[in-house]
Order: sequence, then structure tokens, then C-alpha cells
Amino acid sequence: MAQPFAKLSKVAKLRSYPASMRKLMLEALFYLAWGRIMKMRPFAKVSPSLGDYMQETSYESDRDAHREAVQISKALHLVSPHVFWETECLVMAFAAMKMLERRKLPSTLYLGMRRDAKGSNAAHAWLRSGRFYLTGAKEIEQYTVVGRFAKQFN
Repeated sequence: MAQPFAKLSKVAKLRSYPASMRKLMLEALFYLAWGRIMKMRPFAKVSPSLGDYMQETSYESDRDAHREAVQISKALHLVSPHVFWETECLVMAFAAMKMLERRKLPSTLYLGMRRDAKGSNAAHAWLRSGRFYLTGAKEIEQYTVVGRFAKQFN
């Protein structure tokens, strides 16, 4: 009996967000699916669309750009646990980058590597806009950057 009420509470929780966040969450859902498709493609085919290789965007951003990046990050993190496909770091970074690109906001995608406890290689991706890390920020100090892509707009 508790199951229908659990679903109702999720719907109620969704409705509790402002319309602007619900719209952003719907966009995040779309770009998480797009990011998953991008991850399945050969990286050599995807990389030209990611920006300037081994370049970085500025760490400076205005207040509105920072606020927009925070909202995008929040929407992605709210939606990603509820989809049925994998939304690990690279998928999240692809989605965030695309959402920023729609708003003509610069971003840098970082790709990192490290050795795990078993001696195997582990990879990670994270995305930054200005000084704010939208995705993957919790683990970045454990990784050595092996690639970065700067997406800039004039």
C-alpha cells in the first residue's frame, strides 16, 4: 500500500520545484540521454565537437553566468539518479557542456586518469565553467589531467 504514496510523494516533490527548475530538469533529461549516446560513439568522432584540445577557458565569469551554471548542475544532479541509463562522469560532463553551450557560456571539459588500489587505470571526467565545477568535482584531486577541451564563445 505504501508504494502508490511513494510515487505520489515524488510527483509532489517535482511539483514543489519552480517552473523554471522543472523546465531545466526536462532539458537535463534530454541532454543526459544525448550524453549517453555520445559516450557510446568512438571518442575520435566525438572529440572535434568538444572544443579546443588542451586549452582552458577563463576562470572568470559574471554573476549571472555563475548562477546559470549552478542551476544547470543542480538540475543534472536531481535528474541523473532517476534515469534508467548510465549517467557516470563523462555522460554528466557531456550533458552539462551542451546545456552551457545552448546559453553561449564557456566551459572546459577535463579528462583524468589514475591508478586504483588494484593497480588498474581509472578514468574520470569533470566540467568547469568559470570557477564553478558543474560535474565530477569531488574526485578531481585524485586524477592527473590527460586531456582538456575548451568550449568558448565570442
